[in-house]
Amino acid sequence: MAAKLPHVYQPVAEISPQIQSKKQRKMSTVSAMPEAFEKYTDYLNQLNEKRERVVKASRDVTMNSKKVIFQVHRISKHNKDEVLEKAAKDLEAVTDEYMLRLVRELHGSDFWKLRRAYSPAVQEYVEAATLCEFCKTGNLLKLAEINRSLLRLSDPSLEPLQINILDYLLGVGDLTGELMRLAIGRISDGELAYAERICTFVRDIYRKLTLVAPLMDDNSEMKKKMETMLQSVMKIENACFSVHVRGSEFIPILGSSDPNFSFLGVSDMDL
Repeated sequence: MAAKLPHVYQPVAEISPQIQSKKQRKMSTVSAMPEAFEKYTDYLNQLNEKRERVVKASRDVTMNSKKVIFQVHRISKHNKDEVLEKAAKDLEAVTDEYMLRLVRELHGSDFWKLRRAYSPAVQEYVEAATLCEFCKTGNLLKLAEINRSLLRLSDPSLEPLQINILDYLLGVGDLTGELMRLAIGRISDGELAYAERICTFVRDIYRKLTLVAPLMDDNSEMKKKMETMLQSVMKIENACFSVHVRGSEFIPILGSSDPNFSFLGVSDMDL
């Protein structure tokens, strides 16, 4: 009677079905890797293309928001209503045309992955919108109000683009710099009361943000904004203080058309 072969020499047909299924699963996994890698490559390519489109849309938002800000800086006590009306129309155009394009590009995607591409544009838009609101009402435009205005641009079936709290605060930080320039301009135009109101408003914003900034220690952008904001507050305060202390030497408009106006106390005939 022939001796039984050792177990290691048993035919393939006698191998356990469980071992065969494990081998099959291993082989199918290896064959699926190129397909998964190809899908991931396509995803990255689509994300890069979307990023390029978002950058272009953000550039348009930034540029046209700056135009709104420049329009507001044309304000004076003689043309306030006209300038603010024009600025409001320009801001509405930015929202309906350029912000709409940005919102559409970010529809249906994890837009937080592209935040660095569109965040500067959103901050500039917040700056323009809050500046217009302050000049019209003297109040700060809230984040909920801005996001409410963007809802109409979104497709209801998709997740809407909403400005986050960080971009809003960074935009408000930039607002204080524009208000500082506006205050200096109003002082030179003789509107000291308006400049003092701006000073109080900017000081209140800075005071409230000092309560929030410590919670964002890891954000370098916010630290820089806070430093710049403090400088803006000090510049407005110093300008208003100088006018009060040296009021007799204050010249509202250099080269006034008033016939009784004299430069540094010297009549025009003596110059």
